[in-house]
Amino acid sequence: MLRKYSNSRTLGDNIRLGTLTAFTAGTINIASLLIFLSFTSNVTGHYAIFAAEISKGNWSQVAVVGGWIFLFFFGGFVSNFIVINFNQKSKYFAHAMPIVLEIICLMFVGVYGQIYYRQTLGETEALVALMLFATGLQNGLTASISNFSVKTTHLTGTTTDLGILFSMFTQKKFRSNPELTARAKLLMSIMVSYVMGAIFSGLTYYHLEFRVFYVISACLLVVIGYDAYKIHLRHFNTQYRYAKIYKKPNMVAYLYDKIHGERPEKKEKRKLVFDK
Repeated sequence: MLRKYSNSRTLGDNIRLGTLTAFTAGTINIASLLIFLSFTSNVTGHYAIFAAEISKGNWSQVAVVGGWIFLFFFGGFVSNFIVINFNQKSKYFAHAMPIVLEIICLMFVGVYGQIYYRQTLGETEALVALMLFATGLQNGLTASISNFSVKTTHLTGTTTDLGILFSMFTQKKFRSNPELTARAKLLMSIMVSYVMGAIFSGLTYYHLEFRVFYVISACLLVVIGYDAYKIHLRHFNTQYRYAKIYKKPNMVAYLYDKIHGERPEKKEKRKLVFDK
């Protein structure tokens, strides 16, 4: 999900990334709505509030909402900054680091909310700001590494694109276009996962409360862990093949043979039978 970059990504890579991160975005958005009465996976509504507060001359609220919008923007900035500056050294590190930062933010919200939260306005505004930064990190990362194909924290563009695609599919020549059908599959998977995450959050919040952010963090750990597993598995296979091709035994090859290979005694017996 995280190892490949831009045009080298397959449809499967984008669907796996999109479904898991869209599920977490939907969960975050409904949890923040139920707890703080504010959406935190997008800033469309906040722009409207920002303009309304300017027209009223309520400058303290203008500063708060403007700060929220900036932090969502800054999250996307930080994600792409990490990707473009560390991508040459390690794609996995560059792509996993924004998710790690998002997990840290969400875990902080969960722990603070469970232990210290007193429902004051200042606390609410600060925690909403932190969650907007976290979702900005996620949206910036998915868009950056997928060449802007995957955006998972809001569904406005997704719904618009699906409407356009489905209108095109009324003609056979578009239905037979593999790029368009692949795009539709990706957008549908993102939309369904976002809604499922929102439903999950609505059903479980009253039982979990702030602990729902631990569940969200666990989902994001799956995103990181999947690629870590793939990288270590590939490294393991490379070491094993190297040992076999160049006849240079190493610990990896020895352990693999111990687990999967035949015992030396059996091989010797087979040779004796063949000699006879």
